[in-house]
Amino acid sequence: MSPRFILYSRSYCHLCEDMLAALQAFMARQGQAYTVDVVDVDADPALVARYDELVPVLVAEPAGTELCHYFLDEGALRRHLSQEQAAV
Repeated sequence: MSPRFILYSRSYCHLCEDMLAALQAFMARQGQAYTVDVVDVDADPALVARYDELVPVLVAEPAGTELCHYFLDEGALRRHLSQEQAAV
């Protein structure tokens, strides 16, 4: 089972586009497939209330662990992936 993430984002957000591109580049360098669901926070008032000024936010599933916001934190992503592999 491949690691799964949610990228909380919004339309016309250059930081959101940048984080998605950085995440895709990271995945390509790792040579591993990850599932990334991009969710528009503006489609849900509860998500706006939670993430409004923090987007983009990368969350690891299924635990819902926030890994980073604004910019991709590759160190946090690597730590999460290594912890996930150790748990398997």
